[in-house]
Amino acid sequence: MPNIKIFSGSSHPDLSQKIADRLGQELGKVVTKKFSNQETCVEIGESVRGEDVYIVQSGCGEINDNLMELLIMINACKIASASRVTAVIPCFPYARQDKKDKVGSRAPISAKLVANMLSVSGADHIITMDLHASQIQGFFDIPVDNLYAEPAVLKWIMENIHEWKNCIIVSPDAGGAKRVTSIADRLNVDFALIHKERKKANEVDRMVLVGDVKDRVAILVDDMADTCGTICHAAEKLVSAGATKVYAILTHGIFSGPAISRVNNASFEAVVVTNTIPQEDKMKHCSKIQVIDISMILAEAIRRTHNGESVSYLFSHVPL
Repeated sequence: MPNIKIFSGSSHPDLSQKIADRLGQELGKVVTKKFSNQETCVEIGESVRGEDVYIVQSGCGEINDNLMELLIMINACKIASASRVTAVIPCFPYARQDKKDKVGSRAPISAKLVANMLSVSGADHIITMDLHASQIQGFFDIPVDNLYAEPAVLKWIMENIHEWKNCIIVSPDAGGAKRVTSIADRLNVDFALIHKERKKANEVDRMVLVGDVKDRVAILVDDMADTCGTICHAAEKLVSAGATKVYAILTHGIFSGPAISRVNNASFEAVVVTNTIPQEDKMKHCSKIQVIDISMILAEAIRRTHNGESVSYLFSHVPL
């Protein structure tokens, strides 16, 4: 594969390395440092003139620093005459701030702001995974490939949950109903959803289960878990409604604040996340966390984009 360069930001070097190994490439040389006043400085250590550049940086850890680092890296490659710069952002930052609610109408739409910043810095193309709201693709005037963890999730369910034919897929909120029905259809099983009422962000007030989970394995599916309040409440609700086992499958395991202690105390068989965000430290403190590797999906998307092939095959298949 000539004319391709893959660079890693500092947010998730392990994922970047897996992507590069899968493509048979070396990661490009890049030096990231901070001045004493905490300004970020990035130096690209090799020529990118005329090259097809991919920069892998996930929205996790020190989110603002990592976002700024990504913008600076894109700009550094662009003004060094790269022919095309693609930002590979497995977990898109600020994706939850995607609209104004009825309450607090002076709220920002920060996801649109991030989209503008990426475009202005010089990105020609975005590859991301399981956006919190698919409409965020429309915030950009450049092409966005929103990949799905769904094929990898289906594979994990079939391989690791023996009684999956008697399971029920549950959405912990009404917003994830579409995601859940898609998985339930592919597995040919039933689905249920939990309606929650929030009084304020990160705090759930009341939950109502719609659907019958009695004597079945319940699999909670969502795109992300941050403080894990919602999924832990949902797990309690499912157990009290008669579910025999409860699993949670989440694309982005953010696990901030009290998340790990909540998961440890909740009645999950396993909490399954993908490695769009590094999970090594979290796994040391919580034996229930299991990780699905999605590096091959991102690597295949990069390969297909570089070769001008269609990416839609990845919406329903895991590359071998």
